[in-house]
Amino acid sequence: MSRFRRSLHDNRQTLKKTGSYYLIHITVAALVAYAVTGNLIASLTLSLLEPTVQAFAFFFHEKAWQRWNARTAAVPAEAQAA
Repeated sequence: MSRFRRSLHDNRQTLKKTGSYYLIHITVAALVAYAVTGNLIASLTLSLLEPTVQAFAFFFHEKAWQRWNARTAAVPAEAQAA
């Protein structure tokens, strides 16, 4: 299996969460942008640009939390209390 495919497989849950977050974010952003601008084209442009950047940031944010949780779980309880 290629490295890319393995990465997709290993991160399937995070990618699904990122995708659902992306769709919700686009919807909310489009509604807010339209309410502010009253312009459909401007609201669609804004609602696609900003959430796309946020989706990438969310993916890496989620991966950082997974690493943090794995490190915390690996440290014995006695070491955490000290």
